[in-house]
Amino acid sequence: MSTYLAYDYPLLSVFWSMLWFFLWIMWFVLLFRIVVDIFRDDDMSGWGKAGWLAFVIFLPFLGVFVYVIARGKHMGRREVAQARAQQQEFDSYIRKTAGSGGSSSVDELARLSEIRARGDITDQEFARAKDMVLSGHGATSSPGVGAGSQQH
Repeated sequence: MSTYLAYDYPLLSVFWSMLWFFLWIMWFVLLFRIVVDIFRDDDMSGWGKAGWLAFVIFLPFLGVFVYVIARGKHMGRREVAQARAQQQEFDSYIRKTAGSGGSSSVDELARLSEIRARGDITDQEFARAKDMVLSGHGATSSPGVGAGSQQH
């Protein structure tokens, strides 16, 4: 019974083993991306999706290479479109969530009182901002209140 030690496996063999392992992993990543792309494509009919999926599953090497050649250019476009759509949905969710949790008029009036007490706005600006808050327009949209209109 012989034991194999690390020096029994040459460095070039280690390199080739690692290369084949990573190529194998890349192959599966490409295969799964193609399967996801087949289902993502809204322009393709159900029969087209079934045909491509059968082609990729039953003849994987040929199916993947033909798919990449025939539809690879649009694969990237669909992925970018999906990423943009997800970003827009996320942004709209953030806007909706941030908008619904906004400060109430009482909070805005308290903030305006603090700003007036510090002397950052005049009594006239405070009155104008208070009227806007009470009318429902919000203090942040008033022209006299903001970082650029500090008066001392």
